[in-house]
Amino acid sequence: MKIVDSKGRLFGKVNILDLGAIAVIILVLIGIFVVPGPKGSIAQVGAGNTDTIELNLLVRGLSVKDPDSLLKQFNQQANINIIVRNEPAGQLTVESAERLKNYVIVPQPDGSVKALLDPRPETFSLDMMLLLTGKGQMTDDGAILANQKIKIGTVLELDGTNYNFRGSVIGVNKKQ
Repeated sequence: MKIVDSKGRLFGKVNILDLGAIAVIILVLIGIFVVPGPKGSIAQVGAGNTDTIELNLLVRGLSVKDPDSLLKQFNQQANINIIVRNEPAGQLTVESAERLKNYVIVPQPDGSVKALLDPRPETFSLDMMLLLTGKGQMTDDGAILANQKIKIGTVLELDGTNYNFRGSVIGVNKKQ
């Protein structure tokens, strides 16, 4: 008696391709249920110590009719809602908000360039720097706030009653 016959059956009863498909399905089920791997997100704040994290947020080219009242609102407002990677991530405290001056690049007669203050009247564009603080954890891999990794370059969306805009994190520190 042959082990594999002319139709590809083992001992004349089971097809080799069917046996292979069953083996693959069993291995997949073992991989899913028996060996699940680590549980939870790597960005979760554990039960360890929490730190106060400071973020420097740069906002450039924000179109706003009355920039002074917006800055005043930030300096008076204690908490601000943030959204990280399109998911609500809680609130941070606004420590300070300052307006940055607008500069333009001006070519000089000798071929060099200088950055000079923009002489144009109000253009309804605001550049500002926000200092935000919140409870999180500093790890070797960076800061974790509201179960989200925050690093330099991370885009935060600020959401309030009369504004919604994005800024880029340019500094992350543990508050001393």
